[in-house]
Amino acid sequence: MNAVGLWLVKTQTIGTAVASVNVTGAFSSTYDNYRIMVNIDAITAGGPYVTLQLGATTTGYYYGAASVVYSTAAFSGLASNNQASFNRLGPANSGSGGSLIIDVLNPNRAYRTMISSSYADFNTAGSSGYGSGFLNNTTQYTDFTIGLTSSTMTGGNIRVYGYKNGQS
Repeated sequence: MNAVGLWLVKTQTIGTAVASVNVTGAFSSTYDNYRIMVNIDAITAGGPYVTLQLGATTTGYYYGAASVVYSTAAFSGLASNNQASFNRLGPANSGSGGSLIIDVLNPNRAYRTMISSSYADFNTAGSSGYGSGFLNNTTQYTDFTIGLTSSTMTGGNIRVYGYKNGQS
């Protein structure tokens, strides 16, 4: 059983009224793939989306997602083409905060990095969704930044887990 499972790599606390949180030393050659769990206690007014940027790379992010609004069951889709970050990860509402899970494949390997993400907005008038995308380069990353497209967040945490590489 030591060859399977998720292993906690890093925990980062979200401060007070911050637009972004940089998580250093999160990715290494120890794991090929990672899971990032983000819990935000509060987001100030502005209706921002959560963003993910790897290292200092500010171009080449491709992402698509589908979401549903709780109160109306209305579906919507979105796409981001060659952006400065994965920039529409959710939650898309402000006030109470939100949570999301991001799986990151190959961030520290010389391959294109792929992500998939799901989120739940804590606002009862909010939404939930799922998306995926890739970063169009083969850079090896150790750090990432969770941010907002507008506004600030207060409280919560970011946890990074490594998927244990299986034994051949």
